[in-house]
Amino acid sequence: MSEPRRIYSIDIFRGITIALMVIVNNPGSWSNVYPPLLHAKWHGCTPTDLVFPFFLFLVGASMRFAFVKWHYFPSIKFYKHVFWRTFSIFIAGILLNAYPFIRQDWDWSTFRILGVLQRIALAYGISAFLIIRYDFKQMVKILTGLLIFYWGLMWIGGTGDPYGLETNIVRKFDILLLGEKHLYSGFGVYFDPEGLLSTIPSVGTVIIGYLMGGMLHTTKNYNDCARRMAIFGLLISLLGFLWNFILPINKALWTSSYVLFTGGIASIILAGLTYAIDIKKWKSIFWVFEVFGTNSIFLFILSGLWTKTILKINFDLNGSSVNAYHYLYKTIFVPIGGDLNGSLLFALFHLIGFWLVLLWMYKNEINIKL
Repeated sequence: MSEPRRIYSIDIFRGITIALMVIVNNPGSWSNVYPPLLHAKWHGCTPTDLVFPFFLFLVGASMRFAFVKWHYFPSIKFYKHVFWRTFSIFIAGILLNAYPFIRQDWDWSTFRILGVLQRIALAYGISAFLIIRYDFKQMVKILTGLLIFYWGLMWIGGTGDPYGLETNIVRKFDILLLGEKHLYSGFGVYFDPEGLLSTIPSVGTVIIGYLMGGMLHTTKNYNDCARRMAIFGLLISLLGFLWNFILPINKALWTSSYVLFTGGIASIILAGLTYAIDIKKWKSIFWVFEVFGTNSIFLFILSGLWTKTILKINFDLNGSSVNAYHYLYKTIFVPIGGDLNGSLLFALFHLIGFWLVLLWMYKNEINIKL
């Protein structure tokens, strides 16, 4: 097998994405967060809404290089590899949802089945089976078909407002297949932003990343490659923005306009990093993000386990019992920065802490892969 080469700009982009993920996932208080660090309530796109599609985009970009060792040939070994990687990431997501495992109040009738890792697993698995079989031109056609098909499905399958929280086909499909109590309830109704049906367009996000990875993999001129990626990104993000007027940009539904808009922005950022790193050779200034770019799925799991753990530990605060998460925020960070800035400092504290863990792993060449 041929060993894949690593592209530094992709690693750095992944590190930037993971760093932003840590910040937006760990505020001291969800009631005190700067608006750009919150998801859009429904339609729309904030910087926070870019994190997940960026990660899937980078999954696709990395696949272009990772599949070199399979010579882009759909062998039995390849399919086994894809199956077990998909399975392991999906099960990791299930276990993360189930943690802590020893609980007296377990009610499996309300256990959430889906989640971020589950979507990554499914989007990776489906994309891999497509990518190994079809060439670039065919993948562009598949991408176009997926996005148009999903748009039509939403339009035909919805009732009333086809893009409304309670009336979209994504929610109906997941309730039919999984049962409503196995879905996320954070929107006030049972609706899963990582639902099964909305995985269809998320495959499109991976494909866009794969196409950009292909440009990097085959280029002989990084100047020309960065220019082409930037132009492509500008065009599809503009198309997604214009499509938004009839099909709202919406992360929770992962609408087709959202795929193009976020995929375009990701392409532009990758083009900028390619220019800075591969053309201008500004590698050293990005070293912090290189560390974050390693063990990314492990860090996602670690951060989830850490948060769930400290939420279960209680301390006394002014005569009231509060969890360790709230205790740390109130006793250390609020006195320093107040409610709002203290919440941000809490997130930055976690950013530094997780970076130090990854730095230790990086220096000891510890890579945990699923």
